[in-house]
Amino acid sequence: MNAEFQKIIDFRRSNRKFNPDVEVPDEIIRTSLERAILSPNSSNMQLWEFYWIQSEEALKAMVPLCLGQQAAATAKQMVVFVTRKDKWRERANWNLYRIKENIQGEPTKIQKKALKYYDTIMPLLYRNDLLGFSTLMRKCISLVMGWRKPFFRAGGKTEQRITVHKSCALAAQTFMLSIAAEGFHSCPMEGFDEKRVKKFLGLPKGAEINMIISVGLGTEAGIWGKRYRVPYDEVVFVR
Repeated sequence: MNAEFQKIIDFRRSNRKFNPDVEVPDEIIRTSLERAILSPNSSNMQLWEFYWIQSEEALKAMVPLCLGQQAAATAKQMVVFVTRKDKWRERANWNLYRIKENIQGEPTKIQKKALKYYDTIMPLLYRNDLLGFSTLMRKCISLVMGWRKPFFRAGGKTEQRITVHKSCALAAQTFMLSIAAEGFHSCPMEGFDEKRVKKFLGLPKGAEINMIISVGLGTEAGIWGKRYRVPYDEVVFVR
């Protein structure tokens, strides 16, 4: 067992009140965001954006939008993790370009599969229309292809939203672990007014807030008690 990583896991707690006298260096936030970008995500589509709330003015503006909670009011830095399902075509084309620029001569078998994946499969999975024909087509394909063998069960907007939020949450976790590794604390917040946060950040309709993470040097008052977890045997099942 890696003792250093265990220390980081044990150190990371959701701290809800930060030390007002200790600043968090910008370099730590930047490095942690760079690490978050390296997080695993569905099909390397990277349908996320990270909004770094850095200035004193912006941090103060975010406090009422986060319902006045202490984790926001005492934060020295803050990052808003945003999903961008609406950018699926742009990111699919980005992946296509990356693949094509690495092709020398005739594409390999793997490269051909990758090109088809982003050129054909991604539009099939992410395209939507007003009448819902795309969703119906995906469900029909899943039903027919999955009749006798395992098959990916594609659906509509709900399944798409779940996919991009899972990927964004993985990035948020990487960010929090990185903050802990640098000796600071964080608090993931779900208590906020999404509509007003989106307006404050100038986000389009297709963007959604995954979570807001405040950062600072935690205090004892910021820990609300011992960390309790449901016993291992009640949540882990070996087959």
